[in-house]
Amino acid sequence: MRGVLWARCGFNPVDERGQPTGAPQWKLMHPYRQMMTMQALRCQVCAEPARTALGFIFLAGPKDEAPTRATILTNQPPVCAMHIRAAAMLCPHLEESPMVFLVQSAPLYGVHGTLYGPGEGGVRVIASPDAYLPYGHPLLPTFLASQLIRRLSSFRVVDLDELMRELRPADA
Repeated sequence: MRGVLWARCGFNPVDERGQPTGAPQWKLMHPYRQMMTMQALRCQVCAEPARTALGFIFLAGPKDEAPTRATILTNQPPVCAMHIRAAAMLCPHLEESPMVFLVQSAPLYGVHGTLYGPGEGGVRVIASPDAYLPYGHPLLPTFLASQLIRRLSSFRVVDLDELMRELRPADA
């Protein structure tokens, strides 16, 4: 996708409804699921469309981002209105008190992963940068992506309870 090579890994078995089995490993979101939910702006919990009448809802840990920044880069897919509370309660990183971004614009930014290059005996890992690599970067052809990144702009930070109140009339 966009000239980037993506990491591959297996899937858990599915149940009789076609849903993946096993306990969620929140910090280790499957690379394909993360890419597909971010690409199509689908809920990270149910994979249904995440747009609400108020915009897209992205969650971050309470200490992850400075809410006064004009733009935020995130690897976390959005959540739909139905799964906001479940994600907040079940994801240990969110500490049941997430920072909630109500977003109007979230264009694709780039990828996160591992940089490869020539080395003694063949191809080897050059770096696993903490920073995200933007689309158009000259190193993308030697990068193995594991996460898709979106740039959040045109957003407001809201309290979880405030968002739930605002969503009631909007999505009713």
